[in-house]
Amino acid sequence: MGQRAPAAHDELDLTNIHELRNLLYAHHMRPNKAFGQNFLVDRAILQRIIEAAEIEPNDQVLEVGAGTGVLTRELAKHARRVVAVELERDMLALLAKTTGEFRNVELLARNLLYLDPQEVFEQEPYKLVANLPYYITAPTFRHFLESGNAPRLLVVMVQYEVAQRIVAGPGDLSLLGVSIQFYGQPKIIAHVPARAFYPAPKVDSAILRVDLRKQVPLTPEQRDSFFRLVQAGFAERRKQLHNSLTHHLHQKNEEVRASLTAANIDPSRRAETLSIEDWLRLWHAMR
Repeated sequence: MGQRAPAAHDELDLTNIHELRNLLYAHHMRPNKAFGQNFLVDRAILQRIIEAAEIEPNDQVLEVGAGTGVLTRELAKHARRVVAVELERDMLALLAKTTGEFRNVELLARNLLYLDPQEVFEQEPYKLVANLPYYITAPTFRHFLESGNAPRLLVVMVQYEVAQRIVAGPGDLSLLGVSIQFYGQPKIIAHVPARAFYPAPKVDSAILRVDLRKQVPLTPEQRDSFFRLVQAGFAERRKQLHNSLTHHLHQKNEEVRASLTAANIDPSRRAETLSIEDWLRLWHAMR
């Protein structure tokens, strides 16, 4: 475990678009839009991902949506163990070939949203490093952040506009931003142009790093009611907070106003202006 093959195998360069096209053609494959397959073909961006993950020789890494293995191979050169998850059958067969010489790579044929990290790592620490399919970005974050063994660090490629929403501060906060900042501190590492992928998507991307809190607020059961509160607040973003909460929590307006006042929050504010600390105070006030 942890040993890698001789350097001769490193000749495969999946960031070379001509080499990638030939490899796909040889296996009678083409990028599958239904699975959001856009393959990274920029080596400089690949290295930025690896650097952002700060992988140590003893680290365990989970990669979801591994695709051709372009990131998997680089991760395997640095980490003790890499668990690569891929759902699409033909791509999984290709991934087995491109990563076959790395003894520290394990492949899992699984829908990432049905993967329990505790089954793979038990309670041992791991990092999640991935080029996320855009269409399941938010569910992926929620699934792993709320799991019984959340990653200690996430470094993921996401749509650039989504990354901006995730890192936004009070005034521009979204439900997605709150749901991630509750668990950790997000930071945009790099802007990634569409041309860094094959085929090029219609939008630019970003490398996003999320450092998780050592202590996440509230118990798992309490977090459920906390996020119901936040969802109610964002349900009608154009409305003042007291109205949105009244309608979607099915409480009396005067009771909601009293809770907001007790939490030192002006009832006329809107959800996007509240910080994580504001939401936590409000949750305590409304219990």
